Amino acid sequence: MKRAALVLLAVLAGAGPAAAQRLPGIVVPEHYTLWLAPDLQAATFQGRETIAVQLKTPAREIVLHAAEIAFGDVTVTAGGREQKARVTLNARDETATLIVAQRIPAGPATLHIAFTGVLNDKLRGFYLSKANNRNYAVSQLEATDARRAFPSFDEPSFKATFDVSLMIDAGDTAISNGAQLSDIPGPEPGKHTVAFARTPRMSSYLVALIVGDFVCREGVSDNIPVRICSTPDKRDLTGFALEAAVQQLTFYNDYFGIKYPFGKLDIIAVPDFSAGAMENTGAIVVRERLLLADPDRASLGVRKNIAGIISHEIAHQWFGDLVTMKWWDDIWLNESFATWLANKPLAQWRPEWKVELDDVEDTLTAKATDALRTTRPVRMDVETPDQINEVFDAIAYEKGAGVLRMVESFVGPDLFRKGVASYLRKYAYSNAAAEDFWTEVARVTGKPVDRIMKTYIDQAGVPVVSVRESCVSGNTVLNVRQERFVGTPGAPPASAAQLWAVPVCFQPIGGGAPRCEVVDKREQTFTVPGCSVLIFSNAASRGYYFSEGSPEAVRALARTAGALAPSERLGLLGDEWWMARAGRRDIGTFLDVAAAFSADDTTAVIDQLRQRLGYVSEYLVPAPQLTRFEQWVRERFTPSLDTLGLPGSPTDPDDRQARRASLLALVGSIGNSTDVQRRARDMALKYIDDPNAIPGTLAPTVLQVAALAGDADLYERYLAQIRKPGADPEEYYRFFNALSWFRDPMLVRRTLELSMSPEVRTQDTSTLIGGLLGQPWSREMTWDSVRSQWSALTERLGTFQGIPRIVGAVQSFCSTEKAGEIRQFFMKNPIASSERTLRQSIERVETCAAVQARQSPALTTWLSAMR
Repeated sequence: MKRAALVLLAVLAGAGPAAAQRLPGIVVPEHYTLWLAPDLQAATFQGRETIAVQLKTPAREIVLHAAEIAFGDVTVTAGGREQKARVTLNARDETATLIVAQRIPAGPATLHIAFTGVLNDKLRGFYLSKANNRNYAVSQLEATDARRAFPSFDEPSFKATFDVSLMIDAGDTAISNGAQLSDIPGPEPGKHTVAFARTPRMSSYLVALIVGDFVCREGVSDNIPVRICSTPDKRDLTGFALEAAVQQLTFYNDYFGIKYPFGKLDIIAVPDFSAGAMENTGAIVVRERLLLADPDRASLGVRKNIAGIISHEIAHQWFGDLVTMKWWDDIWLNESFATWLANKPLAQWRPEWKVELDDVEDTLTAKATDALRTTRPVRMDVETPDQINEVFDAIAYEKGAGVLRMVESFVGPDLFRKGVASYLRKYAYSNAAAEDFWTEVARVTGKPVDRIMKTYIDQAGVPVVSVRESCVSGNTVLNVRQERFVGTPGAPPASAAQLWAVPVCFQPIGGGAPRCEVVDKREQTFTVPGCSVLIFSNAASRGYYFSEGSPEAVRALARTAGALAPSERLGLLGDEWWMARAGRRDIGTFLDVAAAFSADDTTAVIDQLRQRLGYVSEYLVPAPQLTRFEQWVRERFTPSLDTLGLPGSPTDPDDRQARRASLLALVGSIGNSTDVQRRARDMALKYIDDPNAIPGTLAPTVLQVAALAGDADLYERYLAQIRKPGADPEEYYRFFNALSWFRDPMLVRRTLELSMSPEVRTQDTSTLIGGLLGQPWSREMTWDSVRSQWSALTERLGTFQGIPRIVGAVQSFCSTEKAGEIRQFFMKNPIASSERTLRQSIERVETCAAVQARQSPALTTWLSAMR
């Protein structure tokens, strides 16, 4: 499953944690015959299923999962006898117990169940989606919501085969995991029944049930039929996705040496979807705006995002679907691997996208979470749905992927691929745990993969590797020390017991191959021939650790930036930023590096500077120094922006357009250039009149910078674009996401009102509120609104979506007083399933206050020296 941007899939719960819901395990499903009949107008569905099971021991009771399901007739057939079953429901545990009069013998049995359910509006289970003045039925069953669509043994280890058929309205189509086998009129008037091919063995959370007037664009990849499906009005926007999917499926077939195992591949864009995308076998479901685009006007970011999401979900067909984790504590075996793999086909297909730099940024994202005291191990015990849903986070996705990239680089890409393929072949159509993976890869490669990965997967946090260089007898001696990194200034040190087996790769600057060593002790020493050699201690920034050199060494590296690879410049910036954030040294060293990189021609470097300097401007610059800091930003970055020009040539390559957009944000927003803001408004008005007036990659930033000084007239123009019938998803969200950039308090209030109105889909409500919480001019008003409308928010967003995004967004405050206020509010309004998200938000607020206290005086001193 691909997370939607900034959305954590957690569930709003009551005051106490849910009870454990693991099934007894004495009954094992082998096959489901599943028939469903959704009524789209009534928002209900009927169902019948036959489940072939094996009983390990005789029993009178069979326990399976069911939630929000009403049971009809239920019978159990075994040993030549059919018995009617009595059903007792446990709403807390989301289980149903089938009880029969006579003991069922060990061995095969068949369950026959009739049931009904509701097509809910909470985007989970089998739910209702709306678009084009009609209803659709869509499924989203991960992690624990197959039980809301049909009674099931809803745990990943209970793999079974599925025969699915759907009775639907005569004018509609249906899509499921298997290829369509038949389409027969009836049996009810105005209906037809669509039956699908039997699936291979798979987990219940991967079943797909899609009903509506979907239309598809078709292609073929290695003789596998591929379709991109959408509502009829958006079929013209499916071409880019199809091109990407065809290339990626061919790539993965070759990469794994195991042909795609599910016969056909459908990828369906749906209007309402809680996640970013879902990897159902043979029937991937994606939120519309993350799959559909006009190829002539789509921004680089949108094209990369669409291709990356499709690649992530196709990778899951092997990692997650073919081989599935035994239990949700190893969800990283699904998500880390799909995240690690996703950019590989893109690098081959579009090398100009430089996706290897996106990998570095993903690792930096994970390390930002791992720097918290409230982080978690990659693998941790989870039992309840609340606990399960909360581990779909940056640790499961980006950290695990970063560790895999590090190990791949250490072992060697070809050898590592052999180990991965061997693991997939060994556990195909079955389940595996972390030890199964690293044991197999260590066996195949002959490298200490198991020793390295265990230290990263089973303990929380990220190491910082401190390197000090000295010249001894004509050689450079590297004194290396590792410890857990603590990201809060003045915080107590981490446990001295924590150690990692860290593959550290030392890269001599100016040439030569990197030297890689496994650092597994607190302190170790290595020798490099020759003196006066600069060393970058994380070659290609592939390692999952922070690297800390002396301030003098860091400045020297920055002065020789041209000798560093772009990935290393990105890594150096990230490492030095976190040394300042943690208070390990004054922020002046980071700002010196930023100054040295201000004319960098790599978009990812400029964009990271935009993010970091935005934080400095908002939280660390004392008010009397703000004008001077803004002037410094303008002086440093305006020349590069002027060189590129605004809006520039429409024929400029994507990377040049993306760098122009980052510089526009730096100068116009962080540098607060009124001239650039005025020019942005002029460009925005031209863009509204003619969408071809500025390049798509530049358009989102233009709309945001224009809004900074925007008035009610410009706001109305943005709203008119949002309300325009038939707008493609990217165009809609360009204007939608820019609404939070208006600073006028009256316009902020209007955006808050809009977020709760029927005009905004529930999947987008928290995005708009989160955007407003992220801006200093709207933060307090939005927080007041959230608290005053908490009941209405939870009612609107339900128990599965949105609320966790808001909980995560409160991290944008920066004072100990506000941290206490947030803590008190959620003590009165507890959220069991977002407990860690809340603790991390509060820690980030407290850390920001500590960084402010530690670095604001140092920043004042640095700015004074710049005069």
